[in-house]
Amino acid sequence: MSEPARHPGPEADGRPGRVLGRTVRRLAGALGAALVLASALPGGSAGAAPAGGNRPVADTAVSAELPVTMTIDSVSKPVAVQSGTVTITGHVTNAGRSVLKSAHAAVRRPWPSKPLTTRSELASVSSRSVPLNADGISMDSPQYALNELGPGQSQPYTLSVAVADLQFSGEGVYELAVDVWGATADNQRDRPLGIARSYLPYNPSPGDAQPSKVTTLWPLTHAPVLAAQTLSENDQTVPVLRDDSLATEFAPGGRLYALVDTGAALTGLTWVVDPDLLDTAFAMTRRYVVQKPGTGGNAAKDDNTVAGTGTPAAIAWLEKLRAAVAKPGSQVVALPYADPDLASIAHNAPELEGIDAALGKAATAGRLTVEGRLSVDTRADVAWPYRGYLDQRIAAVAQRTGNSLMLVNGSSMPESDALKYTPSATRQIGNGQTALVADQLISSLFEGELATQEEQTRAVQRFLAETFVISRQEPQNPRGLLVMPPRDLGAGTAKVLATALQAAQEGKWVEPVKLDALAQLTPDPKANSTVPAPTDYPARARDSELSAFDLTTTTRIQTDLDTLMRVLTLPQRVRGPFSAAMVRSLSTEWRTEGRAGADYREGVKRYLKELTGAVKVPPKREITFAGDTGVLQVSVRNDLTQTVTNLKLVLTPAQPNRLRVELPTEELVLPASQSVTLRFPAEAKNNGPVSMTAQLYTTGPNPQKYGEPVTFTVQVTSVTNGVLYVFGGGVLLLLLAALRFVRQRKRRVAHGDEGDAPLAPQDGGTGPDGTDGPGPGADGGGPGATADGGNADGPGGPERPEHDGAARTPRDSSADGRDRATSDEKVGP
Repeated sequence: MSEPARHPGPEADGRPGRVLGRTVRRLAGALGAALVLASALPGGSAGAAPAGGNRPVADTAVSAELPVTMTIDSVSKPVAVQSGTVTITGHVTNAGRSVLKSAHAAVRRPWPSKPLTTRSELASVSSRSVPLNADGISMDSPQYALNELGPGQSQPYTLSVAVADLQFSGEGVYELAVDVWGATADNQRDRPLGIARSYLPYNPSPGDAQPSKVTTLWPLTHAPVLAAQTLSENDQTVPVLRDDSLATEFAPGGRLYALVDTGAALTGLTWVVDPDLLDTAFAMTRRYVVQKPGTGGNAAKDDNTVAGTGTPAAIAWLEKLRAAVAKPGSQVVALPYADPDLASIAHNAPELEGIDAALGKAATAGRLTVEGRLSVDTRADVAWPYRGYLDQRIAAVAQRTGNSLMLVNGSSMPESDALKYTPSATRQIGNGQTALVADQLISSLFEGELATQEEQTRAVQRFLAETFVISRQEPQNPRGLLVMPPRDLGAGTAKVLATALQAAQEGKWVEPVKLDALAQLTPDPKANSTVPAPTDYPARARDSELSAFDLTTTTRIQTDLDTLMRVLTLPQRVRGPFSAAMVRSLSTEWRTEGRAGADYREGVKRYLKELTGAVKVPPKREITFAGDTGVLQVSVRNDLTQTVTNLKLVLTPAQPNRLRVELPTEELVLPASQSVTLRFPAEAKNNGPVSMTAQLYTTGPNPQKYGEPVTFTVQVTSVTNGVLYVFGGGVLLLLLAALRFVRQRKRRVAHGDEGDAPLAPQDGGTGPDGTDGPGPGADGGGPGATADGGNADGPGGPERPEHDGAARTPRDSSADGRDRATSDEKVGP
């Protein structure tokens, strides 16, 4: 498709030659429509229609079917100036099913030439879908002739119009409309085929009007990437990241680089910073490693990590950010560390044990981190719930954790229709809290990624129109406005917002101020200061919240972490990384990255479990206990890289009447990467299997179980049964009695005495060797047996130490790093 001819200017008769004849031929046919138009315009009459050279809209009913889609891609002068020229570019697309013929694009001149003075009038322009009389008069010059366009074909256009030709009546905001006139192959009547609308502020002289005070939030946030662990290397700790996304973000062309670069050119910004992002950037300024996919819960090692690549970018980015936030008039707000999701907590676990303390610590850590990394003063009592949505529960949790200033989305606290002006953002909402309510419409202009020129221009021109109208509502009573873009403000959208702010500032109806200045403005008593009920919270926002299960599971990590801290000799190696990782698990950033958030939380839990499980009783299946008394050997292994203390091992038999452990508790100290083997004196009373449980406990006040219990079987053998001794003793007594009877009988026979002898032995009878004395086993037991059939000391058995309750060093400990008790063993005297 060939490029259409472009008309640098009007011909001698004041209009392009190509359209002159067609315009004349159309005048007669348009006369009736002109009369309709004149009567339809505000204050208009048939005799009030503009004179020749301008075409009114034809029958609007016929215009309902619009085969053309138009865009306004750029406006050379976002704010019109006296004696200036405005150049408009855009595209015309044939969205119909018939060929577009003899068409041209033209600018509409506002008629009557009065500005739009209310925000509702601005909204009315935006809501129109078809060409209307209210859109103004299509001008004969300038015009842009279009080629024939088949269905789906598109063509750019450029139109330059002198501001004087638009005939503005004075300062204000005017509709800027461009339409297409022509015919189609299936309808040869010349008619409006499509229209595009925008706004054009005209401010020839600022006059005495006071500018609105505008605070713009400039967020620097990112989903957490620092893991809860480090890699040990040459006595140094190497940071571990879950991915290397920030290497791209910090580099030129990345989102975070663009935010700092764009914000550095603005004045009066309020930088809202996640301290965790700064810590991550600082960690990247030296050597760091990145976990390989699928290894998030495993201990970082050389074989499951790769070297990070973002060190140069992180160094440069931090330097650039420090310079930007140091500019006069700027302010830095420190979010709580890792930006925990206040709304999820308030709705799903507001009374969760320890949550208030965790949020308080996150706020303190956030302030200290930002001040330390950026070398600036910060404000850390600011709560920014997800997207600024507020309700009573969120406000209550924020108040309990020390947040006195709330950043609020305007949709949460809308104004009454009875209020005919836009009030300042500052509101007193009770409980010592102040809300800064963002203008909902203005903030919504910069949501999402404004990827096309059309979207960017629309946002800039609407921002200028809205802020201009607000500034003129009560010219001597300046308003305070809050502009709240989303946390994940995109690079392109940030540039658009910067363009809009600079244009409004140059027009002198906007004055940028920092957050503190806005918060100090006197609240408007007519403004809405009612915090909505939880039932009014947006359902779509609630759907993306962290669940009560997620929150409870995450906070339970603190309990497990506290237990681990009690046994470490160098707890600082673990406390800091894990405390930060717990808060990162609650980050608001996971709202848009739900799967990644779940993976991160799971990785934190898995790694803590791995650390805790590194100190353990190795699994055992069965050991053999031979004899009545002996020792049970149980090993404890420490695979951590630091010494572990404040632990004790407790053995508990399932049947203590069959197998009793003399001293079931043993305190121990485990050197790094070694194991010790403990010996527990025990006494068996019966043969057969006995289940035994080995459990580690912490020592000191309120001892807690440490790790999982290990259950194994003790197979008791070779115990001399007391019943057999009794039975054997009885048989022996009978035999001895019979032998004595025979001997006595023989003696009596020899002496001629044939009388009966007693059947029982008499006191002072003979022993087994024929001597007088007590019979063996007279006590019913075997040699050396006790009354219960056990062994007093056991043959060669150890001496039983007395237990005084004091901690003892492990008996027979092995510090060679080998586990001697993980398989079947024979443990005996």
